[in-house]
Order: sequence, then structure tokens, then C-alpha cells
Amino acid sequence: MFKEVMKSLGEVYLFLKPINSVLGNILSALVVYKTAYYVIGLFFTRKFKKAKKNHKYAIVIAARNEEKVIGNLLDSINKQDYPKKLLTVFVVADNCTDNTASIARSKGAICYEREDNEHKTKGFALQYLFKQIEKDYKTSSFEGYFVFDADNLLNKDYISKMNDAFDEGCKIITSYRNTKNFDENWISSTYALHWIRSSRTNHRTRSFLRLATNIQGTGFLFSNEIVKNGWKYTSLTEDRALTADAVAQGYQITYQDEAVFYDEQPVSLKVALRQRLRWSRGHLEAFCESGPYLFLNIFLGKKYIKTKWNKKEEKKDKLYKRIIESIRHRFASYDTLMQLTPFVIVNIFRWLLVSVILYAFYSYGAGLNNINVFSGGSYLAKFLRKLVDYRITIYPGVNALLMALILQIWFRIIYRISAYLANTLKAVYLFITDRKRIKKMSIFKKALYTLTWPIFDIIGRYTTYAALFVKVTWKPIPHESKITIDDINKAS
Repeated sequence: MFKEVMKSLGEVYLFLKPINSVLGNILSALVVYKTAYYVIGLFFTRKFKKAKKNHKYAIVIAARNEEKVIGNLLDSINKQDYPKKLLTVFVVADNCTDNTASIARSKGAICYEREDNEHKTKGFALQYLFKQIEKDYKTSSFEGYFVFDADNLLNKDYISKMNDAFDEGCKIITSYRNTKNFDENWISSTYALHWIRSSRTNHRTRSFLRLATNIQGTGFLFSNEIVKNGWKYTSLTEDRALTADAVAQGYQITYQDEAVFYDEQPVSLKVALRQRLRWSRGHLEAFCESGPYLFLNIFLGKKYIKTKWNKKEEKKDKLYKRIIESIRHRFASYDTLMQLTPFVIVNIFRWLLVSVILYAFYSYGAGLNNINVFSGGSYLAKFLRKLVDYRITIYPGVNALLMALILQIWFRIIYRISAYLANTLKAVYLFITDRKRIKKMSIFKKALYTLTWPIFDIIGRYTTYAALFVKVTWKPIPHESKITIDDINKAS
């Protein structure tokens, strides 16, 4: 009976193996276009003319126990070369037990204090803040809203540069995210390189092609029409929810490469893991919430959009412009869907089911015949096969089943090591392309951070697996850096 079950499972492996291979090729083909992003982002980004008008903005900041850093952010805002009469700063001191509120007020900000220990995310804090703005000032009284975290610092011309893009008609704009503690340790460096990668390979290309890039937590500006009905993004990752919803509604999300701000990255592995787990869970939630809308938009275009904010403008456009806009919107929806789709979960499931479990059952009945211990299509596997030609043959039975399990795990390790080494080249790419913006550091540190950089993506992969099973709650990220915008300017 046992042998018959094993034989049946082995037959399932033979049936699913070619299907799994085809599925793998399809999944790879779905995102192959992103390879071009590296090339385009190397040379191009969207440029903006000097604004004809200075617009009126509000700056919103959600802060929880940020007394050590919020003063430095507000100082950098007060030093902007933009007309101060057109800027109003709002801070929500969210469940604070320190002097965040008093410091914010002393620096000229309008500060609201919120006490709600049940709804803890940054999204809920922003929701509360926008309700207060609507009640006391009217949301429509400001043309646009900047969103910053308390640990951010702004270059002197940041708002002026963002105003150039806003004046050109852009509704949602993100900016260049730099790091004030880049070289504090290897953990902060992985984050720093990640944000630079996002700017170089995603934001630059998407803005140049008039697609929709993604909002990443802080350092962005949006038109007041986005919050005409209040702030509704309260999930663990409000930025992903905003991105997906905006693209589904037909908005472009562009990028202003000349607007530079800085933020503080975690230096504790425990804090980094906690944050990445929250990101992973939030990304899965955003996929479930907005994925269906994005999918339908690919095929139905703007006919499916529920909010017809641009209906009158569209009627004025000529036919060829409407066709181009339809293509743009459909591809932007596809591109955003590809960002949200949890490919790592699909791939680990495929590998465990077909390549590990079913292959082991198949090997029980068929045995292992002349299997090279360095099998695989990775560069490392091919290189090792040239050096060593060691093969394994085992007769059918339990030994073959166990060895099949061990070999598949071994092949996976070789594949991941190969991917790790290849990923270090991306760090080299970023250190070269963005050398003028990266903090000056020794060649030793650059070499070290190049080698440790791939750990960022490895952590993201495993926190995505964990996010399927672990309960995730929002917790604040501690910020300790005393670095000011003047310190950064002196060092550059």
C-alpha cells in the first residue's frame, strides 16, 4: 500500500514538473521588462521647468515620541528658500509621552495631540490630523500636502523643486531619499542603498515614461483632491495602499530627482526585522485590497475607475491623446500590480511542492541516477561543475527519498549564493551612479557594504514568508540621530 502511494505521488511529480517549468517561465516573463528600468534609469529621469507660480502648501507630520529629532526637521523646513507665508506646518503628536508637542509648537508648527492607543498606525494618526485640518482650516484651503516623518531633513531648495513639478500639473510627486546615517553600520547601509536603488531603477524610469512610481512612506507631495474626503489609508503600510489606490484611480505618480531629503535608518537588527515584517504584511494586505482593481484596469482601462475626477478633462483631449493615456494607465496598473504581487510566496510554494516533496516521492520509486551534486542553471553551479564532476546514484527506496530532499535543499543553497553574489553588483552600480550624492566614506566601508547589501532583500523574502502566519502590529521605530541639515551641508 505504501509503495503504491509513493508511486502515485511520483506520477503526480512527472505530471506537474513540465507545468511547473512553464509557470516559472511565465512568472519570469511577467517582470522581464524591469531589466530595462536599470538602463533607462541610468540615463534618464523626468525634468521640470522652473515654476511660474508658487503654490500654497501644508506640511503634515505624524510623530510619536520624537523629541530628539523633530526639532531638526522643523529647522530644515524653516530654512527653505520657499516663501514662508505659503507654508503651514501641522504636527500630530500621536500618543506621545515626551516633549514632542512642545518642541513642535516652539518651532512654529500647529500641533494637535492625539490619544488613541487602539489605533496605532501612522495612517490613523494622519487620518486624525486631516480631520482636524478640515475642521479648523478646510482641507481645500491648501493646494497640496507634503508628508514627512519626524526624522527627515530637507535640502534648502526641496520645496521649491517639488513646486516645479506640482506647477506642471503633477498630482502626486515623490522625491530623492538620501540617508543621514548611511555609514553608521551595515544595517543602515542596506536601507540607504535600497532607497537609492528605488530612485535609480524605479522612480527615474517610471517618471520619465510618465507611468506611476510608488510612494515610500515619506518625502512626497499630493494635491488636495487626494484628501477631499479625508485620509483613508490606515493599514500597516499606508504608502502602499495610497500607491495602489491612486494608480487604480488613474493618477500618475511622478518623481522629482532634484528634490533631496534625508532620513534616519535603523541600526538594530531587531528593529529592522520588526519593521520589515510590518512592511511585508502591509504589502500583502495592499495586494489583496487593490490587486483586483489593478487587474481589471489592465483590461478595462478607465471604464472601471469609480472616481471620474478627470472626466471633463478627458473629453477635451483629442482621440490620439486619449489612446496614449489609456495605454499609459493600463501599463501603469500592470506595473503596480507586479510590484504588489507576492512572487516570493508563489515561488517558494512551487519549489517546496514540486521540486522538494513530490520529487522526493518520485525518487523513492525511481531512485537517483547519476545526479551531479552541482546541478542547476546558476552561474555558480555551472562554474562548480567545471571544477568538480561528482555524481550520485542511489537505488530506489528510503535512502533515495532522503538524499533527494538533501540535494534539492543543497541546489537551492547554491542558487541563493549565486544570486547573492550577483546582487552585490547592484551595490557597485549604485555607488558609481550616485557617487555625488552618497556620503563620503572609506573604500573599505564601500566594499563591506557592497557585500552586506544583498541581506536587505534576503530579509524581505523571509519576512514575507513569516507575514503569512505571524500576527503583525505597528510599533514605532526609535530615532536617535542628532545630525542636522547644516551638518550634512558641511560634510558634502
